[in-house]
Amino acid sequence: MSAPLSPPAPRTILPPALRRAAGAAALALGLVGGAYGLYAQVAGERGIAPTAASADIEVKGLRVDVRGKSAEEARSNGWREAQRQAWAKLGGPKLSDSQLDGLVSAIVIEREQLGPRRYIATLGVIFDRQRASAYLGGPAQASRSAPLLLIPVMESAGAYITFEQRNPWQRAWAEFNPGTSRIDYVRLSGAGGDSLLVNFGQTTRRSRAWWRTMLDQYGATDVLMALARLDHQFPGGPVRGTFTARYGPDDRMLESFTLTAESPEQLPAMLAQAVERMDAIFTAALAAGKLKPDPTLRLGAMGEIDPAIQRLIEIGRAAEARRAAEAAAAAAAATPRIEAQPVTGIEPGEVAVRSFTVQFATPDAAAFDAALAGVRAASGVRGASVTSTAIGGTSVMSVAFAGTLEELAAALEARGFAVRRGANALAISR
Repeated sequence: MSAPLSPPAPRTILPPALRRAAGAAALALGLVGGAYGLYAQVAGERGIAPTAASADIEVKGLRVDVRGKSAEEARSNGWREAQRQAWAKLGGPKLSDSQLDGLVSAIVIEREQLGPRRYIATLGVIFDRQRASAYLGGPAQASRSAPLLLIPVMESAGAYITFEQRNPWQRAWAEFNPGTSRIDYVRLSGAGGDSLLVNFGQTTRRSRAWWRTMLDQYGATDVLMALARLDHQFPGGPVRGTFTARYGPDDRMLESFTLTAESPEQLPAMLAQAVERMDAIFTAALAAGKLKPDPTLRLGAMGEIDPAIQRLIEIGRAAEARRAAEAAAAAAAATPRIEAQPVTGIEPGEVAVRSFTVQFATPDAAAFDAALAGVRAASGVRGASVTSTAIGGTSVMSVAFAGTLEELAAALEARGFAVRRGANALAISR
């Protein structure tokens, strides 16, 4: 004989007011947790602010080995010799030591050994650009690139790091002085939201809308990628570095080279040398015309639009105007004529253009581009501008539409969107 079934456990049903309160509490906890998670991603010491941002002319790696009657005289002779070597590297005219003293703003000691009568050192010399340019002329220095955002990426032990934590590759770029370079670098410190916006994943994006938004935030016109892969042969042993220079949102390769540091202590010097070679590669690419700003990154920004893109825009607007005229003529033929007084400020037959808020789901950059293009192509839409971008969440745009909110919803539904209506706002999804 089977055992009798036990009665079901009693269910506790909360009153509606308590259910709403519990839901609000859960939502608040979720928001607090999300905010803490976001803070954890940007908190702490991240990145290194550029320490060498002077426009002066700097020459590094000058080796001197001189003597004197005393240690002080030997050092003075060494610094004078370094000034002569630096001026010769810049191709300047022959000047006396006293004239060079008036052009030099600083001597940088990279390494030195001081004896009773001998001075051996590796030095750097910084010339004041304003005073030195009168002798150098510098037609090549006058032609500089447009502002280019630099993304330094270091790969070590399978991890790709930009600004998520401090690293020697980003430090080498922060200590680099671009005063003599023809490249106008936009170098980030890595503070705040830099580690979220600019990371290794950003270098693999192809969405022009996403790139335009990010570059506009940092005042850049295009992007440069400097990749460094460090392979440690064994603990305390040589470090082999493979360096690759790339540019543009399509991640085009310019050149790659390798350097080796005999020990971890020599790694900073190797990285500084790699930065100098990277700058030479970017400068050569600029001279060859490879670093011209991508015209697709200027769409929607101030300035000149690529003629081919402008022609496509004009064709689309003309086709939209023809469709609107045909629809208006069909509606006028089917609707009896009603005499009415014109509204002040609007011409007879003209539909008032209103602004509506439209929220749209953007799980990735492709969905962002598709939603924006779909709304702009909807009938009656006069313009659409993004007011809030949230890749992986919900973005917001402001839509100028010739008609009512219901007419805008119908136009978006005709484009294949699922539309939810609100108070002077819509939410759309695919």
